[in-house]
Amino acid sequence: MKFNIIGYLLKEGFQNVFKNKKSTFSAILVMCISMLIFGFFFTIGENVNHIMNSVEDAQALRVFMKKDTTQAQIQTMKNEIQNINGVNSVTFVSKDEGLEKLKESYGDKDYLLDGYEVPDSYVVTFTDLKLAPEVKEQISKLSNVDEVTSKDQTMNTLDQITKGIRIITIVILIGLVIASIFIIVNTIKLTVYARRREISIMKYVGATNSFIRWPFIVEGITIGIISACISVLAIGISYNIIAGKLMETTVVQNLGVSLVTFGNMFNLIIIVYLILGIGIGTLGSILSMRKYLEV
Repeated sequence: MKFNIIGYLLKEGFQNVFKNKKSTFSAILVMCISMLIFGFFFTIGENVNHIMNSVEDAQALRVFMKKDTTQAQIQTMKNEIQNINGVNSVTFVSKDEGLEKLKESYGDKDYLLDGYEVPDSYVVTFTDLKLAPEVKEQISKLSNVDEVTSKDQTMNTLDQITKGIRIITIVILIGLVIASIFIIVNTIKLTVYARRREISIMKYVGATNSFIRWPFIVEGITIGIISACISVLAIGISYNIIAGKLMETTVVQNLGVSLVTFGNMFNLIIIVYLILGIGIGTLGSILSMRKYLEV
């Protein structure tokens, strides 16, 4: 008996989706547009985070020591740097190694560095890129440190971009969720209005509010799931095309960065989309019934 009731509620909910085809199409269209816009910023945010992590691994401080620093002092400095919070690794670069790397950057004009002397140095990487300024400041205070070089501007710019995209994504998501709920509410209201007499009769013969409400909740959830599936497919195809074109550009190739594959984001995107679709559909259905049922 319980199974028959559940089957009836599900059947009624699915039928409601196709009874008002125009309204259902409008709701799915609006939700898909909302999810696609959200997905656009979501994939950008994921790629910025990926690039930040890559930069985090590649970025490092270059700690140059004074010329008269002894081997014992060099080793002591390494231990002091390793004890600083935020330091991941400390790699020693001798004078000769430093000069060779510098000559490589000059290419066929390396003769300009003849007679030039590069001091011993350490290359310091971070556990967290945000701690770079603090690490740099503490290393600069150590004895026998001549100069500390870094790319703070690059790191700060990337960090600001990441924060900006996160804020924009959250703001847009809130706006799109509100718009989607509004459309769902009005779509299901049409179904409720068309069946208002049937609902009154059901209440008269003793049907509970939950029994009456569930078909409409199923309708909202179904619209949400359909929208989520269409959106995942659309964002996946679009992302693969756009990402493929970007990877072929000389700008991206020169930067030496990679983009996140859609496969790596798929599980997270489908979970987020299903939560959005089911959540918006359920909330929209409940709100649309408030006028017709006692809460």
